[in-house]
Amino acid sequence: MAPEVFTINYLTVAIAAIVGFVGMSIMFAASYLLSPKKKSALKDMSYECGIPPSPYTWSQLNMRYYIFAILFLIFDVEAVFLFPWALVFLNSVDAVFYEMLLFIGILLFGIVYSWKKGTLQWN
Repeated sequence: MAPEVFTINYLTVAIAAIVGFVGMSIMFAASYLLSPKKKSALKDMSYECGIPPSPYTWSQLNMRYYIFAILFLIFDVEAVFLFPWALVFLNSVDAVFYEMLLFIGILLFGIVYSWKKGTLQWN
């Protein structure tokens, strides 16, 4: 490719960035100018599911919820990696298969470990 082609591509990206920035600035300015500005104590109050906030009180959170959420995230991410792997695996059988076996093995070790520790028991 000729160097002129790269210059044209960079010029296109710069023009798109400038147009995007100007459009975003116009939208922010219009939002600021058109929004109502009347202040009130009710508007400044934080909103949590329609319940007025109460003063802070100490409460104990069971650690089991946290562990369960982390385990869910770990195995949810595993599912995200399995779908692209399946598509790559359909086209070629290289080291990709053994890499995924290692990945699944590590995650299997994690679920067996958490199962043996009793973190998946909900009493």
